[in-house]
Amino acid sequence: MTGPGSFILGVDLDGVCADHTEAFRRVVAQERGVDPATLPSQTSWNFYEWGLDDATFLELHRKAVLEHRMFRDMPVMEGAAESLWRLSDAGVWIRIVTHRLYANWGHATAVGDTVEWLDQAGIPYRDLCFLGQKPQVDAQVYLDDAPHNVEALRAEGNVVIVFDQPYNRDVEGPRACSWPEVEDLVLGLLQDRGTPVQEQLRGLDDARQRIAAAKRRDGAPSDQEIGRMAHSDLKGRPSASD
Repeated sequence: MTGPGSFILGVDLDGVCADHTEAFRRVVAQERGVDPATLPSQTSWNFYEWGLDDATFLELHRKAVLEHRMFRDMPVMEGAAESLWRLSDAGVWIRIVTHRLYANWGHATAVGDTVEWLDQAGIPYRDLCFLGQKPQVDAQVYLDDAPHNVEALRAEGNVVIVFDQPYNRDVEGPRACSWPEVEDLVLGLLQDRGTPVQEQLRGLDDARQRIAAAKRRDGAPSDQEIGRMAHSDLKGRPSASD
C-alpha cells in the first residue's frame, strides 16, 4: 500500500514507455504485404495517414495483439527503464496505467504479454492498472501521450506531463521530448512539494540487471527456472491420445 506521503507517478505505456507506432507499423506492413518503410510517419491518433478507417484500425490492432503478440515484442522507448529506476530510487511510486483491454476475448493475452514485456524491458513499477478512465487512478502526476487522456485528466484537476509525439503537438505543456526530460520534470515537482530528493547518477545500472537482482533478493524464481518448471509440468501431463 502507498503511504500518506507517497508521490505517485501514473505512467502510460504505449507511445511513452513502448514504441507502439513502430510495433504496429510492422504488423500493418506484414498484413498488407508491403515494406514497413512505405508507411508514412504517424501524425494522427488513429493512423489515418496509413489509409485506416476506425473499423480497419480496430481489426488490425486486434490481430496485432492476439495473433502477432505485439504487446510482448514492442521496442522500448530510449531511456524509459533507466529513468524510471532513478525516479523509483528517489522515492517516486511508479504506477503503470494503460488501456489495453479493448480486444474482446483477448484480455488474458494482453495482460500476460504486458507483464512479460515490462520484465524483459526492465521497467520498475509498484502497481499495474488496466483501465480506460485514467482520472479514476490516484496519482500526483501523470505522464501520457494521448490528447484525449491529457484533456480528461486535466479536466479533473490533475497535473499531466505530455510525452511528445507528432499527434499531440497542439496540446499545452508541460511537455517532455525524452525520458531524461521526464525525469527532470518529475524531480522538480517532487522538490516543489518539499520532499528531499537524492540525485541519482545516470548510466550506472542496466535496467534488466536491476530486475534480475530484485528477483534474487526476494527469492523469486528466475526466468530460466520458470522455463524449467513449465517444461517439467508439461512432461508430466497426459497427452491428448492418453
